[in-house]
Amino acid sequence: MTRSAKALVRRPSPRLAEGLITHVDRRPVDAALALRQWRGYVEALRAHGWETVEVPPADDCPDGVFIEDALVMYRNVALIARSGADSRRPETAAAEETVAALGCSVNRVRAPGTLDGGDVLKIDDTLYVGCGGRTNAEGVRQLRAAFEPLGARVVAVPVGRVLHLKSAVTALPDGRVIGYPPLVDDPGAFPRFLPVPEEAGAHVVLLGGGRLLMAASAPRTAALLGGLGYEPVPVDIGEFEKMEGCVTCLSVRLRHLCA
Repeated sequence: MTRSAKALVRRPSPRLAEGLITHVDRRPVDAALALRQWRGYVEALRAHGWETVEVPPADDCPDGVFIEDALVMYRNVALIARSGADSRRPETAAAEETVAALGCSVNRVRAPGTLDGGDVLKIDDTLYVGCGGRTNAEGVRQLRAAFEPLGARVVAVPVGRVLHLKSAVTALPDGRVIGYPPLVDDPGAFPRFLPVPEEAGAHVVLLGGGRLLMAASAPRTAALLGGLGYEPVPVDIGEFEKMEGCVTCLSVRLRHLCA
């Protein structure tokens, strides 16, 4: 991994258990265990060459740990999100200040547009954006306006079975999209789609060098991806999975140096 690779993270609020859920039943969350799991996640990033940059905590925002939803990065431009959930909008201010301090250019989604960063899947210069849940058509239009002049291609895809697009699909280093079929609205939206056998297996973070950060709760998918020549790096994020979280939403990866 290059020296320019940074990952934004934010420690979990002690109020994590009060966060929003949409497609799962509420279960008890152990805030102390969640903090330990978050520290393990951050250490896994660091151990594989990522410099972590901690966004100031947002203890009054139960969902603030899911920092990916606060912004979308393309090249050195940050588009600050405007969540379809009103209660999550205060999360973005500190994230905006952090990326601005790194030297990134900043744009913002404005009303009536809504956009959550977890709805945006980047594969090279193609940005798939999920529309139908926290992200609306005007949010997609503003995403397109911000990034297409920089060379991006924006493709809107439906989301109805999960909270965010990246709750259903992510991508391997070779560009193949992986997903758990019962939760993917339209697998045909992606030129190359690889089904995986577990819901948690649909989520990977590309660490570089064929290494894939993924949830420890998806051992069969880890075996599948290992058989394809990748190196799974499992982390336990069970407390965040109770809140519809996954490995992608706990960080924002900046692969290009901003400053």
